[in-house]
Amino acid sequence: MVVANTQSGTNLYEIADGIYRINTPVAGFSFNQYLIVDDAPLLFHTGPRKMFQLVREAVSKIVPAESLRYIAFSHVESDECGSLNEWLCAAPDAIPVCGKVGALVSVEDLADRSPQALADGEVLSIGKHSLQWFDTPHLPHGWDCGYLMEEVTKTLLCGDLFTQGGANLPPLTESDILEPSEAFRKQMDYYSHTQKGREMLERLASEEPRVLACMHGSAWQGDGAGLLRALADRLSG
Repeated sequence: MVVANTQSGTNLYEIADGIYRINTPVAGFSFNQYLIVDDAPLLFHTGPRKMFQLVREAVSKIVPAESLRYIAFSHVESDECGSLNEWLCAAPDAIPVCGKVGALVSVEDLADRSPQALADGEVLSIGKHSLQWFDTPHLPHGWDCGYLMEEVTKTLLCGDLFTQGGANLPPLTESDILEPSEAFRKQMDYYSHTQKGREMLERLASEEPRVLACMHGSAWQGDGAGLLRALADRLSG
């Protein structure tokens, strides 16, 4: 693990080939972004606007911040895309990446540059890495919600699924994250209770992810399909 800023504790860790978790602990919680290094580097999640300089400093430890080509996110929310326009200014060739619903209802208006709006199932190639977009409306929240699956490393950029509280968790773990995330869900009740949750989770499970790149807490490696199906069972219970 590389500490990018000693004052904030912002740190970097390579969770899969060419995919780096950027983590900043804040008041007993943590915020993660994921940098995919390739011919056209992609950042998934921007972090809140007030965290922009910390994330930029961390990205610059790996690649020049201005070299980013894609700024992607699951849905419109401050920790997902709060500093989107700051990034578009810092990286002049970068464009936002989101789903078609997000582009239609928010991002075309909010962003200083028009987004590349991905259809459900569409694949974005950034070099040796390819990322497929999955529409997951209201899973766990947001009509515009969706996820990216990196096809080479089988890394699912899974946003707010498996949110874990705590600020000093390992960057990558094989330990259980379902129980901690379920405890957090029961406390905060941030899921939408969509009736199509099992169907969408089964579709993600069928891709057999090996790494889950969570927005909050540790990233996870192991039988991703099994973990997603276990989550579906808990949501249906």
